Amino acid sequence: MKRCKKITETLLIGAMLAMVGGFLDVYTYICRGGVFANAQTGNLVIFGIKIAEGDYEDCFYYLIPVISFFLGIVVAEYIRRKYKDNNKIHWRQIVIAFETIVLAVIAFIPKNNNMLANILVSFVCSLQVQSFKKIYGNAYATTMCTGNLRSATESLYEYKTSKNKSDLQKSLRYYGVIGFFMLGAVIGVLLINVFENKTIFFPCAVLAVVFVLIFIEEP
Repeated sequence: MKRCKKITETLLIGAMLAMVGGFLDVYTYICRGGVFANAQTGNLVIFGIKIAEGDYEDCFYYLIPVISFFLGIVVAEYIRRKYKDNNKIHWRQIVIAFETIVLAVIAFIPKNNNMLANILVSFVCSLQVQSFKKIYGNAYATTMCTGNLRSATESLYEYKTSKNKSDLQKSLRYYGVIGFFMLGAVIGVLLINVFENKTIFFPCAVLAVVFVLIFIEEP
């Protein structure tokens, strides 16, 4: 089957993965003890606060997801280097399949073991952010908004001064990704109110669609 790697850089894929990112942040914050699986900056800040307060026991609750995020990046790079020349399946599909399996496992982890759930979600988020880093050649993030917001505003300012429509298009793409991140968060809250921990199957479904879409050749 002929495949085009550029499908992984389309706005469609970026928007779907951003929605997953927004959902997972809400999921770990509401269902898993107030930890942000994606926003490692926030976890590091809270870790610093705990250290300053002398709360050495709880501080590691916020440090371990950061370590897990680090390990996820290492694994993503290993998969990329090992399978980048594979003609049967795109290496990013291996990452997506891995993500989906891990998230499905999390659905069955009880609430009295939130630490394990948060470790796994942080691991999944780092796999995703390391594997999907561009939309139409421009760097972006699927699991956080700060960098996207900076790039969106910078491009918008460039458009205001240069009147170059490509700058406007770039800005709108970034804002679109941010919008889908927020949509994922909203959907997460609504579904968690009904399905609680099992809501994690929603991003599994989205990732399954992404897995299939990667087989499609970009026109």
